[in-house]
Amino acid sequence: MINNEQKIGIKETALILGVSLDTLRRWDKNGKLVSERKGSSEYRYYSKEKIEDFLRKQDVFLLAKKWVLKKKGVEPPEIFYCRNSYVFQGRLSRLESELAKIPGWELNFSILSAIAGEIGNNSFDHNLGNWPDEPGIFFDYAMEKREIVLADRGRGVWETLKAVRPDLADDAAALKMAFTEIISGRAPESRGNGLKFVRRAVEANHLDLFFQSGSAILEMKKPKPDIKIRKSAKNFHGCLALIKF
Repeated sequence: MINNEQKIGIKETALILGVSLDTLRRWDKNGKLVSERKGSSEYRYYSKEKIEDFLRKQDVFLLAKKWVLKKKGVEPPEIFYCRNSYVFQGRLSRLESELAKIPGWELNFSILSAIAGEIGNNSFDHNLGNWPDEPGIFFDYAMEKREIVLADRGRGVWETLKAVRPDLADDAAALKMAFTEIISGRAPESRGNGLKFVRRAVEANHLDLFFQSGSAILEMKKPKPDIKIRKSAKNFHGCLALIKF
């Protein structure tokens, strides 16, 4: 755990940001991310605050996508990482507080929180004890862009539903079922039913939703939020979601 006062070396900063040392040195030279130095020392270091400010200015959805596409699982940057459901619930509460301050969302902020909560809780519930590599989820939001981003490196929707529907042909068929068909009200058959709530909430509140699992992408866009499913050029295990409000 890094506290706000701790100085982070260039190698660790490169790992946190997912870039090479040469890239960091180039950013330092051109002013994109300037390092700190002690006296005349050539040793570069960065504060946690500076790294977090830099990350917050990036496209969070692209950062999440880059994370799920990695061949080997690694922890995402700490400000985006929910190691367990307790951390996730805490950050979800903060999301609610910030949403409640946005003009026009004072009365409906709980809907957005509930949508994010369903997607995030699905990740923890359906991968409990079965994470393929990196446990936990990527979770962040950008109020100025009206975006909420979630991602996990779990088993994915198809692998999850095959336990109760082994006849499902592929990721696209699994996504369609997860968002449109009630499987069963009994556990564990009820897995995936929370995504039906997500679909209904997106429809009722005129939101945009991007949801990818494996090789399939499901999209819903206002003003006519019909479900459209297409094949993705990029395949990964797990899920990636973007909610725009």
